[in-house]
Amino acid sequence: MEKRRVTEEMLQEVLHSIDEGIHVVNTEGITIFYNPVAAALDGMAVEEVLGTHVLEAFPSLTNKTSTLMQVLQTGQPIYNQRQTYTNRYGKRIVTINSTIPLRVGGRLAGALEVSKDVTRIQELAEQVIDLRRRIRKPGRKTAASEPRLFRFEEILTRNLQMMKAIERAKRAAATRSPVLVVGETGTGKELIVQSIHSASPRRDQPFIAQNCAAIPSSLLEGILFGTVKGAFTGAEDRPGLFELADGGTLFLDEIQAMPADLQAKLLRVLEEGAVRRVGEGNARWVDVRILCATNEDPALSVEEGRLRRDLFYRIQVVRIDLPPLRERREDIPLLTSHFIQEYNRQLGKLVSGLLPAVEDMFLRYDWPGNVRELKHAIEGAMNVAEGETITPEDLPPHLLPEAKLPQPEGEDRPLREVLAEVERRMIRDTLNACGGNVRQAARRLGIPRQTLQYKLKKWGFKP
Repeated sequence: MEKRRVTEEMLQEVLHSIDEGIHVVNTEGITIFYNPVAAALDGMAVEEVLGTHVLEAFPSLTNKTSTLMQVLQTGQPIYNQRQTYTNRYGKRIVTINSTIPLRVGGRLAGALEVSKDVTRIQELAEQVIDLRRRIRKPGRKTAASEPRLFRFEEILTRNLQMMKAIERAKRAAATRSPVLVVGETGTGKELIVQSIHSASPRRDQPFIAQNCAAIPSSLLEGILFGTVKGAFTGAEDRPGLFELADGGTLFLDEIQAMPADLQAKLLRVLEEGAVRRVGEGNARWVDVRILCATNEDPALSVEEGRLRRDLFYRIQVVRIDLPPLRERREDIPLLTSHFIQEYNRQLGKLVSGLLPAVEDMFLRYDWPGNVRELKHAIEGAMNVAEGETITPEDLPPHLLPEAKLPQPEGEDRPLREVLAEVERRMIRDTLNACGGNVRQAARRLGIPRQTLQYKLKKWGFKP
């Protein structure tokens, strides 16, 4: 009995410490467990929900719209389903739920739900769509009210491979065919894409960009294709990005992060030239040019099942590969000079260049974060530089050769402590170089993404 009590207490502690909402009901729909994270997510107190029927605690839900009640009725699990509802105080909540039946001795005993709060993400996405809809008025022919986009002549390079990529992009700008831009993070993929649009016949029409990895998959469908009222709880008539980009260009970044079912729908849109809002049967015709980008080898993404083979062939009608900065080192002085001039204007500085020792460091360093890392290194150095030149003391620590590995401070320092310090620094520097992209950092470090996320959480690192 004592062992069972200890096990139950440990389980309770685990469920309370998980950083996602946990909600458990019995077969009658009465809440028997509700952790503090779920309470904070729902804007309720734990005591208000425990011992209460789920539909009483959340009166805007019904047997059909509550994922917990659906699982109790069908006995089948539901994964990654969006649920929009209001709590008893009228607060609107948007969650992504995974709900599974709980069985004891083969008989249904209740249901467990794990929830992620995406309310703020949903609100921001809707605000962006509404702003774009107000900006783009019917009959509008100019994009003067939208941010200025890059043009080809603003891309600086002396590298032959990069110049060939730019020339290829210029030729593609005159057509309406899909383009796939491939390159590591920070190589300038969006600059190329924006320049294609700026040089195209669609230059006076909308240019809309969406990072497919930045939005939960269950929200991405509605953002891309739009929704109709009643499609799900809380859904409203709202156009998607395809409709807002009608006549112009839609840029889909990190296309390999798009869920497979949405990739199939995207392929259908490319083939038919029409979109169907979520919950709507009728097609809406759109004239949109699709430009895509990926920071992975697309052949590897196809092989590992993250990118549909048929979609890959459809979007790489024109393919443009961008070289990493380590393969275009002749561009480092050119880019460095440009960024120094840019931050002189922004920061009110009079920096003229780099000390020779810093120039040598820049030419020797591999720049895993590419041009973006170089730009941020210059910005950081100019914030602290006191003279007319950037010195080694002005640079981020990870750029200094002597700072690559921490050295033991004494003979009695434990090996475990030294190795842990090395590990933390490597993870921090790699994550910074990857712009906070956990998946890419894990790949460069050669460890599973889940392992890296665990270590980040353990050490309190925030990408």
